[in-house]
Amino acid sequence: MVRIILDTDIGSDVDDAMALALAMHSPEIIIEGVTTVYGNVDLRAKMARKMLQYGKREDVRVYAGLNKTLLDNRDIWMAGHEGDGLLAEDDQLVYEDRHAVDFIIDTVMSNPGEITLVAIGPLTNIAACLIREPRIAQTVKEIVIMGGVTRLGDNGLHMRIVEHNIVCDPEAASLVFRSGAPIVMAGLDVTLKVTITEEERRQLHETGDPLNMSLARMIGKWFEFAKEEISYMHDPLTIALLVDRTLVRTERMNIRVEYDHRPQTGQTIATLDPSGNVSVCLDVDHKRAVALLMERLTAGRTRSLR
Repeated sequence: MVRIILDTDIGSDVDDAMALALAMHSPEIIIEGVTTVYGNVDLRAKMARKMLQYGKREDVRVYAGLNKTLLDNRDIWMAGHEGDGLLAEDDQLVYEDRHAVDFIIDTVMSNPGEITLVAIGPLTNIAACLIREPRIAQTVKEIVIMGGVTRLGDNGLHMRIVEHNIVCDPEAASLVFRSGAPIVMAGLDVTLKVTITEEERRQLHETGDPLNMSLARMIGKWFEFAKEEISYMHDPLTIALLVDRTLVRTERMNIRVEYDHRPQTGQTIATLDPSGNVSVCLDVDHKRAVALLMERLTAGRTRSLR
């Protein structure tokens, strides 16, 4: 069993919601809590709470975290459609009063070597935890990060040089990667290979399951926003590799984050090092990853169409 805290900026792209749904439907995973980060963390916490209700997992607690970047020196980007397709005006959604950073520190330090932090948003909360309690780096089981890009995989020539979660708060990312904590980095090198289309959206909708139908609505909203009918499953891959690590091929590396004061900086520079603290994902069996995601979300939830 893997005990996780899911730290998420759930809201704009549907992949955060898909990652939470996959975690809920994976018996190998115990969700100790969900924490939200970056921007309107209250809205994000309510989205997570609503998803947990739909998934009949109201036992999982939700904590709002830091809404600004680590140094409060970066503009916050939100698409504007966060919550569409999921939240209703009359929803009465309550989450925990406790701050996410306090929850993460106490949970990790009380369970040495047992808690995996799954960070699928900007790394502000995780960096703040490491500042408050540096021993987190030695006490956490591992930190699985959706973020960064190395351009060292077979698709490197066509890869962008920076990635959203790192760019949003590069100072926080630099601190986390330099902490010495054991890290698994699932960056664009692999996540851009894991895609779903209108076909998967239709399959989710046709199950009639409230959680899946909300996911289908959010996928539709994302298709409208992105003006395309493809969605990259960046964040669900972090959960999938906790279920089956053979989905990815990794190399041990050191990662440094190069950035300056300008927006859209935060390049992750990878250096091969057998003793490095970061296992960087360089390739993925994307067909198996999507199959795992869809099987877990739809198994036993398909309604009769007769």
